[in-house]
Amino acid sequence: MAIVAVTVAVYFLYGALRADAAFPGLSGPATHSLVQAPVPANWQDYDTGGSGRLAILLTDPDSAWLGLVQGLKSIGVPFRITRDWRQALRHRVVLVYPTISGKVLDGDALKALVDFPASGGTLIGTHVEGGGLNLVFGFRDIQPSRERRSMNFDTQQRLAQAFDDPHERTIPYSNPAQGALAMGSLGYIGADGVLARFDDGSAAITARQVGAGHAYALGLDPGFLFLTGYNNREQGVSRSYVNGYEPIIDVWLRLLKAMYRQGEPTAVTLDTVPQGKDLAVVLTHDIDYGSSLKNAADYARYEASQGLRATYFIQTKYVRDWNDDIFFDQSSQKSLQALGDLHMEVGSHSVAHSRTFNRMSLGTGDEQYPGYHPFVRSKDVTENASILGELRVSRFLIEHLLPGQHLASFRPGHLRSPYALPQALEATGYRYSSSVTANNSLTHLPFQLTYGREATALSGVFEFPVTIEDEEEPRLGDRLQPALALADQLSRYGGMMVVLIHPNILDHKLDFEQRLVSALRTRAWFGALDQLGDFWSARDRLAVDVAPEGTRLRLTVKAPSALSGLSLQLPAGYHLAATDRPELEVSTPPGKLVLGRIEGSISLTLEK
Repeated sequence: MAIVAVTVAVYFLYGALRADAAFPGLSGPATHSLVQAPVPANWQDYDTGGSGRLAILLTDPDSAWLGLVQGLKSIGVPFRITRDWRQALRHRVVLVYPTISGKVLDGDALKALVDFPASGGTLIGTHVEGGGLNLVFGFRDIQPSRERRSMNFDTQQRLAQAFDDPHERTIPYSNPAQGALAMGSLGYIGADGVLARFDDGSAAITARQVGAGHAYALGLDPGFLFLTGYNNREQGVSRSYVNGYEPIIDVWLRLLKAMYRQGEPTAVTLDTVPQGKDLAVVLTHDIDYGSSLKNAADYARYEASQGLRATYFIQTKYVRDWNDDIFFDQSSQKSLQALGDLHMEVGSHSVAHSRTFNRMSLGTGDEQYPGYHPFVRSKDVTENASILGELRVSRFLIEHLLPGQHLASFRPGHLRSPYALPQALEATGYRYSSSVTANNSLTHLPFQLTYGREATALSGVFEFPVTIEDEEEPRLGDRLQPALALADQLSRYGGMMVVLIHPNILDHKLDFEQRLVSALRTRAWFGALDQLGDFWSARDRLAVDVAPEGTRLRLTVKAPSALSGLSLQLPAGYHLAATDRPELEVSTPPGKLVLGRIEGSISLTLEK
């Protein structure tokens, strides 16, 4: 036992000494990384915009409305949040959230909501518990439960016809085995028209035409569901971990978008993919093995030959431990520079690549090389490591070897994502994360992260979850056809495919990438994570409003940050007639506008 202890101690000391030897005389970063306190989101920040937007009549500010904000921004539906029912009813489409009853709305408001669909409006009610609105929504009674697990769409209904994939027709949303953590729902009994049913047969979504308008009652809370996925708290709802199609949130977002566009004849929505393409593909590579950095050049040369940029997440491994020997030191500069010369993005893949990253302490924000030397002792034990240390030191070393670079993107080893990661990323200067799988997030679209992956405050970091990875069986080279089938599914609504390939070998993995690019090149947008991230974060800040001007429509787009390739879905039958920016590049695929570089406010005139 003494010999073993001495051996382990020497091994640890050797790792520490080699940490100092990897970059002799180097020390840093010198600055402190301060994790800011959360700033609670305020619904009033979203109480802006014209009457052509979707109106959210908020009946409880302590609800999961922030999930609705994240989701509607992701799918590109312009909205306004208000607590004034009179203001809400100036819009043609109103979502009352999170509940309707006499406890949260007075008699005048309830009567006005009852009359709204008959006058041509679209009323979407969440958890309609009372207030005499059951006749408008077309049901007899309600039945609350925490035992339901899924809902099934009736694809004979027009709004559900697009959900023709089995993973879209049946949507799980809760895991009753979680007991108190199971999501509650409200089943509607005796409904006239049913868009979707829960697994116990009660109506999950009612659908009723009322005069010239429509009324829809939702039996579960979409904002809560969205937060469940976005915050990586899906509690066993997802049907697979990765390499599959899990569109639970996306189906809900597509449905809300369809309801909005059905009820608002002037609706303009934002597409999710740049340049009017149907699919966004991001090729990423994790460098976490000794030979991977050398092999990365072969992948990068291929990508550059196709005019593509990919993202290379680099582990800055300067300590020998249970995982591997040292492979990141001063001699790595040539390999990193080769990636830079080929215009690839370089991001961080941590220092230790630890399976316990999700359990690490936050750290002090003063961790520095060479004093910071995390040691992976075994699969389940990592010593002397912290979240901030992994982020700060890896970034510092990569930027030391690539002068002038400013890392934007991070991915943890083994996709172990701590709940403190969003605020830690923001504190250390990262803007984009690819730290979870799309299936566990219940969405194949990017989204903005919340502070602590909780429900009250947004962070400045956006998440781009992993769709396909190369470690599950069968081997990646034998999975091209399933990958292309998944691409077809995502292309129907502008989904995103983030591909993770470890370049530890070439062989079938490089062949897979080449065949994937060849098959999707003409129909998909390809780019590195920082490219899609820059587009997505600028898109998130956009404001789009439409106002009638005689027989024409005035479309105003306000872009606080510059972006190129924004695609807008126009109202049915409309096309571009004029713009106040003669120099603006505009392409006009059917039903859309694709804009060149925009910044500031622009005005466009639409006509039939």
